Amino acid sequence: MSTEVRDGNVASRLRIIASLTPGAIAIAEPSGPPAEDGPRNYALTTFQNLDERTDLIARGLVAWGVRPGMRLAMLVPFGGQFIELVFALLKAGVIVVLIDPGIGRKHLVKCLSDARPDGFVGIPKAQAIRTLLRHRFPTAGWNVTLGRRYFWGGKTLEQIIQLGRDATVEGETAARKTLELPLINRPDPAAIIFTTGSTGPPKGVLYSHGTFHAQIDRIRERYDIHRGSRDLACFPLFGLFDAVMGVTTIIPDMDPTRPADVDPRRLIEAARQWEIDQAFGSPALWNTVVRWCNEHGVQRPFPTLKRVLSAGAPVPASTMAKLRDLIAEDGEIFTPYGATEALPIASIESREVIAETGPAATKGKGVCVGTRFQGVQWKVIEIDDGPIETIEQTQALPTQKIGELMVSGPMVTRKYVVRGDQNPMHKVFDGDTVWHRMGDVGYLDSRDRFWFCGRKAHRVRGGSRTWFTVPCEAIFNAHRHVYRSALVGRGQPGNQTPVMLIEPIREHWPKSKQDSQRLVAELLDLAARNPITRTIQEVIIRREPLPVDIRHNSKIFREKLADELR
Repeated sequence: MSTEVRDGNVASRLRIIASLTPGAIAIAEPSGPPAEDGPRNYALTTFQNLDERTDLIARGLVAWGVRPGMRLAMLVPFGGQFIELVFALLKAGVIVVLIDPGIGRKHLVKCLSDARPDGFVGIPKAQAIRTLLRHRFPTAGWNVTLGRRYFWGGKTLEQIIQLGRDATVEGETAARKTLELPLINRPDPAAIIFTTGSTGPPKGVLYSHGTFHAQIDRIRERYDIHRGSRDLACFPLFGLFDAVMGVTTIIPDMDPTRPADVDPRRLIEAARQWEIDQAFGSPALWNTVVRWCNEHGVQRPFPTLKRVLSAGAPVPASTMAKLRDLIAEDGEIFTPYGATEALPIASIESREVIAETGPAATKGKGVCVGTRFQGVQWKVIEIDDGPIETIEQTQALPTQKIGELMVSGPMVTRKYVVRGDQNPMHKVFDGDTVWHRMGDVGYLDSRDRFWFCGRKAHRVRGGSRTWFTVPCEAIFNAHRHVYRSALVGRGQPGNQTPVMLIEPIREHWPKSKQDSQRLVAELLDLAARNPITRTIQEVIIRREPLPVDIRHNSKIFREKLADELR
């Protein structure tokens, strides 16, 4: 079988992997509840199965009439079928529209409407809601239902598969003539992926096939990922990267939309059964795992785990140190840094955090996200809340000076196609090169490492003083009873007073008014000892958890908190 890639379609990588290791397991998904004794049952998909079935679905779509460049929105829960369908759509040349359902129904419907999809690939419930709101989706005529189709028309997935089978046979002869899939080039659009909306309305980011190629190559090279690895995919979308790197995706028994509520026993069970050597999960997930293992005296439950990736928010050095005791002794923990619009940009390993940058972070120096990936260029520029059209309008800052970060490189997307009005606020032209303004503030050090100090939109400004969220919050988070905190401004930007909202650790939640007053007094005393926080005079202990994004369960929605203070 030839391993040649016939075009620039990122899904062509799947064909290469299938030719190299056809019988290797691509996806293992729990089937049924945990066994009382003995190993758990898993539904298995080999790389050859995955490649052949995605080819079949893609050919069925093309035979039906789906054409390259059409937009089909995915409304399918994460699992093996999700991975299969994304690759099938890519092979058909479809632009896959991906939206995190955790952004809420209001944002979800608006994002889908603004994306102007030509159709939906979804479960019956999603298709029913789409039908009820059909006036919001006037161009959605190509709809595929997973499972039983009722009154909304379109095709079922099984019907698409049958079309794919029929498309491989010509007449009544025994000779099989495969319907050719469209030729796709690297610059061609591949997906529209929406931001979480943690700083304003979600925006639809256009990914090309070349963007995905660049991401895969950088991730594989930086983390030395090889075929045959077994990944516990606690962050759903990473399963797509696994498949084209020849890595087995083990889908854990958990709700991916609520990573902080994971049952660590299910992860440990899967890790031991499959002898996993890689895992990708949010900081909130690993914090839950670390706490549970400490509380139950579980020692090194992941002895074969040698590579942990955790993204979406900074991972405290204390959590990293505890997590290191749970994995293989020579294991590594990486925290890649980036955004939906530009990923990956930088990375740092746990030993560097524990020994050097973590202690500095607790003193309010910001969070070091590490060094750049190959091909990335970055610079810190003077903070500007308005649009910047060209690179000549930017002013680069010296090291150690806080400003906003902008980046360029092959994994940096060029534009938004939903909320395109935001392009002037985030995209800066430098000839043919497009720089993306990350919306993050921080500084570069003498070793060209970026120190993240928070989101630009979240900084608090009062008079001549500016407070940046991450350095200030680190001072308060150092208290032994604080789980996390959020700096929010009261009043209008330029005339704000800083307010620190506190979410205590669950078992240390104040039980009385006196307990709350005592905690506030201790926190104010802690703040008074550091020059960056001594002017913060108002601390509020919240009676409920801070609102966070669904994707990572880590990004705090400070806009909601600011509204509460009004």
